[in-house]
Amino acid sequence: MSDTSHEYLTFLLDNEEFGVDILCVQEIMVWSPVTELPGTPDYLKGVINLRGVIVPIVDMRQRFGADGVDYDATTVVIVLRAKRENKSIVVGLVVDAVSDVYKVENHDVKQAPDFGTHINNQFLSGMATVDGKIVIILDAKKLLSVDELYQVTMSAIPQPLAS
Repeated sequence: MSDTSHEYLTFLLDNEEFGVDILCVQEIMVWSPVTELPGTPDYLKGVINLRGVIVPIVDMRQRFGADGVDYDATTVVIVLRAKRENKSIVVGLVVDAVSDVYKVENHDVKQAPDFGTHINNQFLSGMATVDGKIVIILDAKKLLSVDELYQVTMSAIPQPLAS
């Protein structure tokens, strides 16, 4: 891979194909129960403890304003790690299915239009045509704000009782 291209892990979400930079993908896992947190948005399903790291789990359908679905043994979670504002962000994305990894030339990534998708453009890096289909490329760093992640993670960690 060179500075003129990137590899993207693609996944399906409500019959649309999305991609995230493969360098941000920490792992892919099957759905497992989460610890739910009160007072969080509907799209934030809860947190898991992944080898000592508290990881918020986000339902991407709900994050983008679509209806959620029931989770089962085929539900997939993509765990992403990205740096933003000098902080490391780890988040799990609930998606319908993982598709493939594609190498895309940087000049083939075009700016997303301001219409035609139900996704807020602030989450997008752009769109690319891969194997004759359009892939919506997400910016992993912008899916959740650092403040939002920090609040969720801190609320999941037991705080010492005041004496």
